[in-house]
Amino acid sequence: MHFQPITRERLARTLAAHADGLEPADGGSWLRIGVDGAPAARPAGHAGDLAEALGARGRPVLTVPTGGFLRPASLRYEYGKEDPDSYADSWFDTGALWREVFRPLEAGGSGRVLPDLWNPRTDRATRSPYQVLPEGGVLILHGPLLLGHWFPFDLGIHLSLSPGALRRRTEEGERWTLPAFERYEEEVAPAERADVVVRADDPHHPAWTGLLKDPGVGDR
Repeated sequence: MHFQPITRERLARTLAAHADGLEPADGGSWLRIGVDGAPAARPAGHAGDLAEALGARGRPVLTVPTGGFLRPASLRYEYGKEDPDSYADSWFDTGALWREVFRPLEAGGSGRVLPDLWNPRTDRATRSPYQVLPEGGVLILHGPLLLGHWFPFDLGIHLSLSPGALRRRTEEGERWTLPAFERYEEEVAPAERADVVVRADDPHHPAWTGLLKDPGVGDR
């Protein structure tokens, strides 16, 4: 896979321009973008850059972190607090993401999205109010392990880290999650599923592949 250097600002502008020309694959009124990456790749920052660039083009944008859809601690920690398989398979409430984020944005949906559901610090529901994304708006869901769930992304972006960079940039207390990302690479092959791959080894000097394939091709 060939990567070309690009600034973060130009990357965001280029992706925003591309997204602005897309039509939702389901014929609906909302575009859905996934920014997939380990915490060490800083997916929230890239999602924020893209949201700002889309906003500058006049598109309403709602960014949703998967960290707001963690499952309760009793389920996350069923096999211990540092079990990488649990992190990969059962930490994130994918059912709630389907129900509260994606289904309202299906063709004919209400556009009424819940931006988060669970606060891991208090281990309680957040009770956040629903937000209505206007027609023509863009959802950006960001977080780890996103691809391979059949989420209906119209544009899937994978933030790639080399194994060495992933280890170096993962906080010491979170390095128990590294086997989960090794599994993800082996079983899901996110770089093959994404429409765009961004090499994020150096957070200030990314590189990217350009667009790998037409949106809507293959499982996201």
